[in-house]
Amino acid sequence: QVQLVESGGGLVQAGGSLRLSCAASGRTFSTYSMGWFRQAPGKEREFVARITRSGASTIYADSVKGRFTISRDNAKNTVSLRMSNPKPENSAVYCCAANSGSPLLPDRVRSYGFWGQGTQGTVSS
Repeated sequence: QVQLVESGGGLVQAGGSLRLSCAASGRTFSTYSMGWFRQAPGKEREFVARITRSGASTIYADSVKGRFTISRDNAKNTVSLRMSNPKPENSAVYCCAANSGSPLLPDRVRSYGFWGQGTQGTVSS
């Protein structure tokens, strides 16, 4: 099993940048595909980004492509999400998630078995 704890949330102005981090427990972090999802009030949880176990491949939601960057450091058991040029509509609770393998549908909530509690990211206009 893996436990996930997010940090780095806060308030940022539109056009600025914010870096979210997720620390994972355990010695097998490199065996997990990692994802970031977000949930705004009154909305369903939605996919943001995914990175493979080695970090060699990433995918993004169309709405954040080119602005957000997911990365991981397997030596430090961390995965990060850098939000560049965020928009007010990007305000949400951001959660990291782990899958013990390579999910066929990495943009689906149900593909991930482990979740952090989330960190709030708020973008002001």
